Amino acid sequence: MQKLLFESITVDEIDVPAIKEKNIRVSVLRLDKIHPIISGNKWFKLKYYLEEAGVQKKDHLVTFGGAYSNHIIATAAAGKLFSFRTSGIIRGGQPQKLSHTLLLAREYGMQLLFVSRKEYRNKKIPEQIQELSNEIYLINEGGYGHLGIKGAAEILDHCKKENFSHIACAVGTSTMMAGLVKASLPHQETIGIAVIKNETGLQAELSGLLSPEEKKKKFQLVTDYHFGGYAKHKIELINFMNEFYKSTSIPADFVYTGKLFFGILAMIRNNFFPDDSSILIIHSGGLQGNFSLLKRTLIF
Repeated sequence: MQKLLFESITVDEIDVPAIKEKNIRVSVLRLDKIHPIISGNKWFKLKYYLEEAGVQKKDHLVTFGGAYSNHIIATAAAGKLFSFRTSGIIRGGQPQKLSHTLLLAREYGMQLLFVSRKEYRNKKIPEQIQELSNEIYLINEGGYGHLGIKGAAEILDHCKKENFSHIACAVGTSTMMAGLVKASLPHQETIGIAVIKNETGLQAELSGLLSPEEKKKKFQLVTDYHFGGYAKHKIELINFMNEFYKSTSIPADFVYTGKLFFGILAMIRNNFFPDDSSILIIHSGGLQGNFSLLKRTLIF
């Protein structure tokens, strides 16, 4: 298992037509370079959960996710790398054919436990592992929670954050965005591009993760670029991702970062950002989701 390569992180300034017409700078914090599987924000959200599990002498990580969850596969890989047993509670019945994500998670040693959507909503622990309650350490879906925020707040330690007026990220559980808001400076605004349709739920989750002081900071959740909902896409998004890669050599995924890059560039064209803005886009990794697309859909 490859080790984590924090020295590989770069800040890549991009230059595409939408930017050339404006007096705006856009850079991408390439967290996707940390690790091929435990990539992007996944490590930062897992970091302190793994640390606490070690302190509590719990050697069995249990977490939740869907068939294409970046969090599931990152937890499986982190378990293998740091010698934890892992179990994933997977939303929905067991399919006849496992997704690439779940196949790889199983290769890394993760036990896959399929539950009904109702059981999943209630976060019911399957009987197979209930009897191991003294050994298991539970991690919320997507690393949601204050330890996830604590790790996500360290993302901006890997750049000169004071150089930017705006920080932009994709939003699934809102944990990373809460961490970025926590770490942001007074002159900065954090922009979250929602990748799911449940705006009310996301707003509530984000609010629940922020302290009263953090709620006074400048941030907003943008809900116009989800392309139909979580893990859904349209040909417009796929075409954009291919063109974006041609122009920048930066790969994106259709679940998170493709929507993020599309949204921020559309907002630039629509004059959302003031002149002289300097925008930092967080590349949160998770490219493995692209394996669910037909071959040759993407050029990278």
